[in-house]
Amino acid sequence: MPTHLGTVAAIRRHPVKSMLGEEITAADVSPGGVTGDRAWALIDRETGKVASAKNPRLWRSLLTLSATLHDGAVRIVLPGGKTVHSTDADIDDVLSAFLGRPVTLTSTPPAAATLDRAVPEEVLAAGVTAEVEAEEITLGLGAPPGGFVDFAPVHLIGTATLAAIAAASPRGTVEPVRYRPNLIIETTGAAYGENGWTGRELAIGDEVILRVLAPTPRCAIPTLEHGELPRDPAALRVPAAHNRVEPVEGLGLRACAGVYADVVRSGRVRQDDGVTLL
Repeated sequence: MPTHLGTVAAIRRHPVKSMLGEEITAADVSPGGVTGDRAWALIDRETGKVASAKNPRLWRSLLTLSATLHDGAVRIVLPGGKTVHSTDADIDDVLSAFLGRPVTLTSTPPAAATLDRAVPEEVLAAGVTAEVEAEEITLGLGAPPGGFVDFAPVHLIGTATLAAIAAASPRGTVEPVRYRPNLIIETTGAAYGENGWTGRELAIGDEVILRVLAPTPRCAIPTLEHGELPRDPAALRVPAAHNRVEPVEGLGLRACAGVYADVVRSGRVRQDDGVTLL
């Protein structure tokens, strides 16, 4: 039987991969996900790989940059307030100088785009500046071509899960932006209840239907500084202690929080829309 799970508490998009994003009150959702989300990324010109803060030693400073969409272009704000745009002729030079590595901003993913994902437990143990083991990840295996999502087009997390992580954290809080979701669902059930949505469909409002594919394995990103937010190792350690599951067969146990979904029916999602498990 259909089950009412809650409502859409917040909608977020991240126009440039691994940069801070923006909260919006409504969004169009298509097979590629929330319009404008992970539509751009930086390519490391030395390796050809996508720049991602999943490899904190090289790219954690991406999380000090914020990206927003304006008339089809991306506006990026650097620490200190300097603003650049994707249409600027010197955008790559500015970002390369800031990051200390040659990069190219693009909305066209390379063929078989990959990134390096540092083993998160090793980052916790050795620190963000340490050179630790990393696995190479192929992007978008559960998504249509054209974007820079890690796996599937839409990422969701429930407030019950966030509340449980906060309650177990020494800081007594956890900021939802650390987990970089598209949809934050106001839920009243058990923590990590999203695991039970796997394999089922979600109706969002009157239009959108999503199919939940898998729990979301967490990397080192939630533990890193996000703009003015401090480092928070508990953002990973708590899920690792309370929700180690196998997201997909053969991947092994991973610390998970939230779920990935693909889009069964496109439409518009609005804040306060109801969410029903079909």
